[in-house]
Amino acid sequence: MTSSSKQTSQLAVAQVRRYISAQPATHQAALRKIRATIRATAPRAVEHFSYGIPGFRLNDRPLVWYAAFKHHVSLYPVTASIKRALAAAIDGYQTSTGTIRLPLDEPIPVTLIRKIVKARAREALDSARARAAATRKR
Repeated sequence: MTSSSKQTSQLAVAQVRRYISAQPATHQAALRKIRATIRATAPRAVEHFSYGIPGFRLNDRPLVWYAAFKHHVSLYPVTASIKRALAAAIDGYQTSTGTIRLPLDEPIPVTLIRKIVKARAREALDSARARAAATRKR
């Protein structure tokens, strides 16, 4: 990791900590659990802060973001292919375009978050391979 990227990463970690600590206590616990689950599931991912919310990047590409709202926390992106592949696991949770809402009055579904992060990591890897193949063809 270069000095510049290390500084960027340290800045992102500080922004994530500030974001989480600015939330109500119930939200903080949920956000910390999501953050820890993502870190454990994608240990090579690097913390990132963009769009005013915390997230992670993998291989210099966006992996996932998460955010707090009044009655839920959300995880982004949950692509259409992930929704199809994990339909049974996602059933019962509110979703919208690219998002799954996790209610704060229920335990954080760690297993589901792991599945989503793994699926996103596969999508990112597939996308990187496709970009590399397209570059080689030129």
